Amino acid sequence: MAFSSCFSLSPLPFKIDHLGQTITPYGKGQTFPFPIINNGYQSIVRNRRINLKGDWSFIGGSRMVVNQQVVRLVPYRKASRVYASWLSGGPELASSVFTLATTAVLPFYTLMIVAPNSELTKKSMVSGVPYVVLGILYAYLLYLSWTPETVELIFASKYLLPELTSIGKMFSSEMTLASAWVHLLAIDLFAARQVFLDGLENQIETRHSVSLCLFFCPVGILTHVITKAITETTRKKQA
Repeated sequence: MAFSSCFSLSPLPFKIDHLGQTITPYGKGQTFPFPIINNGYQSIVRNRRINLKGDWSFIGGSRMVVNQQVVRLVPYRKASRVYASWLSGGPELASSVFTLATTAVLPFYTLMIVAPNSELTKKSMVSGVPYVVLGILYAYLLYLSWTPETVELIFASKYLLPELTSIGKMFSSEMTLASAWVHLLAIDLFAARQVFLDGLENQIETRHSVSLCLFFCPVGILTHVITKAITETTRKKQA
């Protein structure tokens, strides 16, 4: 009878002594706000949920098994994602640069058209900062869009000249297209600046020509040449 009672013994209960308080675990999923030391090893379970299991045998006696269930919360950081996209490149970077570069050049065109004779406009047009910024941005996009096939696409013909089909294939990439757009914005702004400064020097109306230089740069240069020729002819007749 005594022998059979040994097999019917339930797992021995255990207690945890913390700061003079005796705490008896009662089941799974209990959380303790303090470390638990077991067999000389300290298991930090603060703010974590643990599972407690009781076990008993003739050889090992009563023991406690602590299973930690650690839940990691990874915050979503939008700024890190944007920063990573700017380093690695991709459609998001190409779209962002397209919008940013287009918006950046609009104030200079606005000054040349709305207030061509103001000191702010003159100082802005003499400064080379916008072209330095656009140049650096273009070089960065060119670096990201450059592939081993780029040289082959540029010099596709047997005469080492570009071909329309190869150029179209090269500009099928959004990154390459964004770099070309920044290239055009820089050239167009520089041409509009030359038209504007020439108009100030020779007292020629340049608002219409500067407006055309924004999206139709060759047409804007052409209209400036025509306007300048008409103005000089009229002045000669008046003299």
